[in-house]
Amino acid sequence: MTMELHASADEVMRAVEAFQEFARARKIPESTVFGLALALEECASNIVIHALRRDPHQKFQVSLAHNASAICIELRDPGPEFDPTTAPQKQPVAEDDDLPGGWGIQLIRQYVDEIHYQRKGHENVVRLTRRTDSANNSPSSSTA
Repeated sequence: MTMELHASADEVMRAVEAFQEFARARKIPESTVFGLALALEECASNIVIHALRRDPHQKFQVSLAHNASAICIELRDPGPEFDPTTAPQKQPVAEDDDLPGGWGIQLIRQYVDEIHYQRKGHENVVRLTRRTDSANNSPSSSTA
């Protein structure tokens, strides 16, 4: 399933709702749906805000796939090249010293097993994968 979306908050939420329906129709556990929906929302929001500068004329794509062992969300955007897998792990510091921002990638890493980035032509391609097989139903590591 592939959706072409405009760079707006409403379209981000449309993608999240479509993902939730897609996953629930495939009987993906609710805890997995919740985590992946958060990861999708964060990734798509970053595309809208940073890559496409909230320009509703700009478009990005979200593709959803599922097989016996994993569910995959792929996001494509024509924004400037940015590889989220190279973002350093952010370490929490004292509350009064902690600057906002930079936590979205940490959130994504928490809910997926793999983050894969590739630049294809003039597009950023980010693939989020979560294993759904019974042997590993909670993310423990990421390639990011």
